[in-house]
Amino acid sequence: MPKVRLSGTVLGENDPSRSTRARLLYLLFSGGWDIYNSNGDQRITLSNIERKIVESDAFVFTPGATLEDMFKAISIFVGYQTLDKHLAGKPTVVLNSDFTWDPLFSVLDHLNKMGTIKQNYRDYLLSAESSDQVIEILENAREQGVPDVGREKIGESNTTSFETPLPANHAGNICVFCSATLEEPSYLADGEELGKRLAQNNLGCVSGAGRSGIMGAVVKGSVEAGGWTGGSNVPHIIELEGLPDGLSSFWLRPDIYTRMEVMIENSDGFVIFPGGAGTVQELLALMIFKRQGNPLMTGKPVVLFNRQNIAGIGFWDPLIDLLSGMCQPGDFVVASTLDDILPALVKKLPLTV
Repeated sequence: MPKVRLSGTVLGENDPSRSTRARLLYLLFSGGWDIYNSNGDQRITLSNIERKIVESDAFVFTPGATLEDMFKAISIFVGYQTLDKHLAGKPTVVLNSDFTWDPLFSVLDHLNKMGTIKQNYRDYLLSAESSDQVIEILENAREQGVPDVGREKIGESNTTSFETPLPANHAGNICVFCSATLEEPSYLADGEELGKRLAQNNLGCVSGAGRSGIMGAVVKGSVEAGGWTGGSNVPHIIELEGLPDGLSSFWLRPDIYTRMEVMIENSDGFVIFPGGAGTVQELLALMIFKRQGNPLMTGKPVVLFNRQNIAGIGFWDPLIDLLSGMCQPGDFVVASTLDDILPALVKKLPLTV
């Protein structure tokens, strides 16, 4: 029998989503599906999420969207975008009967307009308004498969991990989460300048080790200024984007989740530059870790660069709105200009720069 993974948690007998979940369970079982996480009590971590994806044939997200639910949903979307073979042909349905998924959908719509998401997320995160509609959409999607994302490999991956010691005057590492697809020159110039400034302040630059977009520009700026650069990537994404030149250390990982984990482990602070679904995924992981009190994020500042375009629209405006109701004050700081980023970081870093 095919296996569907159900998201969400039922919080007691008075939870308004309890009856919805019960209806979903009945319809899925009646339709011939085995169900993972039927009680909503399975814990997903960065270390085990890829295994949960491998063992499932489809995914259903329920009403009452939490930060964790949004992280899982956007992680699956990123998996589709990056041609994760373990997601091939596996549909995802989002039951949005209470509209709690609308803030995330607004973020994805906005990023599509800003040019960092090329695909229409509605083709991949299939929205349903009722439990009965979930079953109908799920069955149709199983027959039709998941749409092609329009990406091609640029080569084969045969790289391995390597390490270069940190320099003697090293003041810490800053991880930059950003777009690997955006090629607008002014964004690339900002990314290169940030990498340069990190190096000039003896701060290492950690990235997702992509050659293209802002990600490649940040590494280039740091390398050309003589900075230490570290990064992590996975084989199937390297085949899409390549690796930047000049990395001091590289940590090869098997999936995007353990890639994210090693980047967090090796960083003392974070900058969220303009990016796409992957950048949103990474920021949500940081916010979840902060809320959980995860030691990987203890004392580590997060600066969100809400760069304005010529129309005065902040790149991350919808995401800031989403997080404002789900995060604690101080979980992240918003920087409006490039000049604001380093002062905001240094003010909170547990280091002397």
